[in-house]
Amino acid sequence: MNGAVDPRRRVPRTDALLADPRLAAAEATLGRARLKAVVGSAQDRARRGEIPPEDVLAVALAALPETAAGLRPVLNATGVVLHTNLGRAPLSGAAISAVVAAAGHTDVELDLRTGRRARRGRTAMAALAEAVPAAGAVHVVNNGAAALALAATAITAGGTGAGGGREIVVSRGELVEIGDGFRLPDLLASTGARLREVGTTNRSTLADYAAAIGPETAFVLKVHPSNFVVRGFTAAVPVEELATLGVPVVVDIGSGLLAPDPLLPDEPDAASALRAGATLVTASGDKLLGGPQAGLLLGDADLVERLRRHPLARALRVDKLTLAALEATLSGPETPTWRALRATPGALRIRTERLRDHLAAAGLKAEVLAADAVVGGGGAPEVALESWALALPEEYAEPLRNGDPPILGRLERGRLLLDLRCVPAEHDEAVQAAILRVPRPWRED
Repeated sequence: MNGAVDPRRRVPRTDALLADPRLAAAEATLGRARLKAVVGSAQDRARRGEIPPEDVLAVALAALPETAAGLRPVLNATGVVLHTNLGRAPLSGAAISAVVAAAGHTDVELDLRTGRRARRGRTAMAALAEAVPAAGAVHVVNNGAAALALAATAITAGGTGAGGGREIVVSRGELVEIGDGFRLPDLLASTGARLREVGTTNRSTLADYAAAIGPETAFVLKVHPSNFVVRGFTAAVPVEELATLGVPVVVDIGSGLLAPDPLLPDEPDAASALRAGATLVTASGDKLLGGPQAGLLLGDADLVERLRRHPLARALRVDKLTLAALEATLSGPETPTWRALRATPGALRIRTERLRDHLAAAGLKAEVLAADAVVGGGGAPEVALESWALALPEEYAEPLRNGDPPILGRLERGRLLLDLRCVPAEHDEAVQAAILRVPRPWRED
């Protein structure tokens, strides 16, 4: 249909449309302004002749978003467990329930028994301390980079250099880029600290660190290069040796693994680093821990309290929803991340073949291929998780990505691969239906 609408076929009035019970019910979720915008868009389409006036209500109803937020839930069929562009770790059901419960007024900073002010997020802090008993104290800020920035700002203060900060001794091989162009040296320099680089890209020794330590040394920093691996003629100094140098040792493990995990034997964890002599460990909450975005500070009680009381800590503090989700992650059941990492190849193959067979019964041919999934999120770069994937023509990628629900796979050698490792089994039928809804104007061999 083209051209302006026939004036004899009038576009429905806004008030008449908003009176429809289905639109009226949506106002409680979306708000009146958002609702009127959706209705107005449908009316404009009718005025331009793109749809008949009698279809305005149906088009408006179909265009209603599920929530007032612009973020859309996505089914992650990429085979990347911690996909940064998809928000890394999905929250557990327990964490989601805790967030909903904390969304209203809550005792986040109040002792209901005494009626007095209490430490913010004290139950979440207690859960974190229980999860890492080797830590003398714990604190939480809004992300992993913030945890390291707070530590650098507080510990290096009082230097005699131009920036006002003392020195951080760090290996050249650990000056990593953490994604989207953000580089660790830039982050640390922004705090006013001075970097004292030691060793080379591939080799650093205890003697290198010892030679660099002096009156201006604030701490030695050890960073886990979680998103790359250097092989060959290499050397790195373990935490237990760095701890003999007589200065604080801060270890950025990055991934948020709190205790050793046999599945990821080369991934550092907070408990081991602290037992090895680290003064402070920093980590992320939304990676292997499987919780909300957060920066974890674990270690020496006096130092952690000093960080907690630092003025910058106020600017980096987490909100009540993060605290609720973090506590539920720590004290609740296994997280979706934990389950996705441990999904067995046999179970994944059965699900994928069942999906293929259902598609075949509907007249659509697809293949099932052996595949490798990855941890993602800048963690365990050499770990390949044995998996299976449904292979479709690459032309399916865009319509599935823009469908309802959006389904994101990965393109490989001219095919779209859908790995069900991170897709909850209860959504398999939704994946099947979405695939079958895709128009197929191209030729399928």
